[in-house]
Amino acid sequence: MTEGTTSAAAEGADTLTRLEQEGEIAADYLEGLLDIADLDGDIDMDVEADRASVSIISDAGSRDLQKLVGRDGEVLEALQELTRLAVHRETGDRSRLMLDIAGYRAKKRAELSELGAKAAAEVKSSGEPVKLKPMTPFERKVVHDAVKSAGLRSESEGEEPERFVVVLPA
Repeated sequence: MTEGTTSAAAEGADTLTRLEQEGEIAADYLEGLLDIADLDGDIDMDVEADRASVSIISDAGSRDLQKLVGRDGEVLEALQELTRLAVHRETGDRSRLMLDIAGYRAKKRAELSELGAKAAAEVKSSGEPVKLKPMTPFERKVVHDAVKSAGLRSESEGEEPERFVVVLPA
């Protein structure tokens, strides 16, 4: 191993350790929240795409956990921000942690990937840009990734909360 390879490996291990620590802090925070709300759920932690990922899942059906998702994921978004703040308070570093509850985000990611692929196919066949409806930053990121994997490019336009994706011809 060369010196550069060794330091890159050490840096990667440090990043993984930091992200695992973020996950642990987030899990503790969310456990307390579940206790206060008297809701049952298991916490699953992972590291995906250079960010900590925490999921709350339930064997007893996700009906109770739907309260934590809210309409169109609004409560989930707020809980994610609160969890990121809890991690920031403990570590002093800004967190990009992703929170999923009852599989809501995973399902949404699949739907958005399909939307991005369909929009890319439409642009390929028509040669005209396609504007999509306003989306959250998470939703736009998933669509951008789907468009990129289809071999096209996309941009976000507009101001929050009306920011939207435009899929562009090659």
